[in-house]
Amino acid sequence: MKRFVVLGLVLALGSVPALAGDCASKAGKASYAANSGQGDIVATAAAAGSFSTLLAAAKAAGLVETLQSAGPFTVFAPTDEAFAKLPAGTVDNLLANPDQLRQILLYHVVPGKVMAADVVGLSSATTVQGTDIAISTADGGVMVNNARVTATDIETSNGVIHVIDAVILPRG
Repeated sequence: MKRFVVLGLVLALGSVPALAGDCASKAGKASYAANSGQGDIVATAAAAGSFSTLLAAAKAAGLVETLQSAGPFTVFAPTDEAFAKLPAGTVDNLLANPDQLRQILLYHVVPGKVMAADVVGLSSATTVQGTDIAISTADGGVMVNNARVTATDIETSNGVIHVIDAVILPRG
């Protein structure tokens, strides 16, 4: 359960149309499609079953109510497997510092509902945390900092979730 703290609120932004042809993205989106639109960001992530660490971290950082509010929000959401990739001790450090955890989670959220098609032409986006994330294309997919977007446009009642394969950390 310690892994859950490292980056709970990292759900959203998407990929360019070129990614729509990517088989991995289609398969990833299909696996989450059944949960799309069922409720707010928190309810949709919980129904997906792949974001327990993220949701636990959001709870520990006091961000659940925010993610259930009207929004809209775009969340770059790391999966449980993404959290498992973090260096040893990272989660313990964050658990001991809820303010730092909150900043990391807010770094995964972009204000507004940014669908995959809207990402075309973007090289960065300003997060709710206040700093920018880098957006680029590489190897036929979309990258957000060092994380690959694996599924896009999971619509919720208060925004959209884009799944990423790594936890992203603010620079500095």
